[in-house]
Amino acid sequence: MPNRKDELAERRFAKLVDQVKAMMVACLKPEYRGFYGQLILARDAMAELGDVAEVRRAARAAGRQLGWRVRTHVTDDGTAIVIDDRDPPQEVRELAARRSADAVSAILARAQAEARMLRTSAPLPTRPPGPGVDL
Repeated sequence: MPNRKDELAERRFAKLVDQVKAMMVACLKPEYRGFYGQLILARDAMAELGDVAEVRRAARAAGRQLGWRVRTHVTDDGTAIVIDDRDPPQEVRELAARRSADAVSAILARAQAEARMLRTSAPLPTRPPGPGVDL
């Protein structure tokens, strides 16, 4: 006869795996065909899910179900990072590289535009206080 406590723990773990798996799937970009998966769980989310070791174990189990090669890391502040460390196909790598380059270019262009705007905007003139005006 199976131990009822073990059965309950197994069901609870399976539910945790399903929760973590759903979050992992939600973070995927369809154009990357299941590659470049990553999930970042802030300290509060980790606390809601449960014990750090159990969440990491669940992430690895969920990753296996998704075909990921899972790497996990927990920072000093309690944030957990789960990534798919598989080597994607060439066309997915190229697409991701183009998207990354476009994002960096957009950030640089915005910073340059802001710097230009700051250089060209003249400060408002200030008048010294006249007689009888208290500051």
